[in-house]
Amino acid sequence: MAALSTTAATEPPAATGKKFLIGGNWKCNGTMASTEALVGILNTAEVPDFCEVVVAPIALHIPYVAANLTSNVAVSAQNVGVNAKMGAFTGELAASQLVDFGLTWCITGHSERREMFGETDELVASKTKVAVDAGLSVMACVGEKLEARKDGSLWDVITAQLVALGAALSEEDWAKVAIAYEPVWAIGTGEVATPAQAQEVHAFIRAWLSTNVSPAVAAATRIQYGGSVKGSNAAELGGCPDVDGFLVGGSSLKDDFLNIINAAVAC
Repeated sequence: MAALSTTAATEPPAATGKKFLIGGNWKCNGTMASTEALVGILNTAEVPDFCEVVVAPIALHIPYVAANLTSNVAVSAQNVGVNAKMGAFTGELAASQLVDFGLTWCITGHSERREMFGETDELVASKTKVAVDAGLSVMACVGEKLEARKDGSLWDVITAQLVALGAALSEEDWAKVAIAYEPVWAIGTGEVATPAQAQEVHAFIRAWLSTNVSPAVAAATRIQYGGSVKGSNAAELGGCPDVDGFLVGGSSLKDDFLNIINAAVAC
């Protein structure tokens, strides 16, 4: 594994009451042995007071991770059912069941759910609302494919995703929602949006929230960047004024995740 940074993050003066939110999406990865090893690594993390860290293992491993992970790191589900109640929904995990188990977070709308399983903007918004109503906090993902980036239609794509969320959520609901911007063309490809590209989209999302929800919600909502985040680029990306955290894929499975935590800055 890569060498760890030995310098813990030092808290600068915080501009807001928000905590920098770092999510680790483990996707469909991990054996029991590798998960035990990863939990051991995470248990050495020094999480600064201005930072919140959440990891999302596969559903099978959630009980082990929740029972053995340091209290400085929360555990999330990678997905949640659209069903508000338990019942005949084979293969689903109801938000109420996640809360009953003791989880506080879930992810909705990841690009892989949208692309591989046909989840629409409206379905993602409905899942987000069900999760919030059950008491979960949500990392709700938005983002564009390469074609939309190239032809300039990314703003229409992201607006449609936000409009669906805005139609489903009340102003109060947004207190439990973070927006994770993930340029689909940068996920797992090694390609990374430049800090300027990330900042441009994050500023667009915040402006949309200000206009269409409220200025207070826009200021309070954490907007994460997700797309090949690594320890080597986290500080530069995190330094953008509208980047309030990360949603990390591949690097969350390695000790480089500690370097990303160490690169966190106060929002």
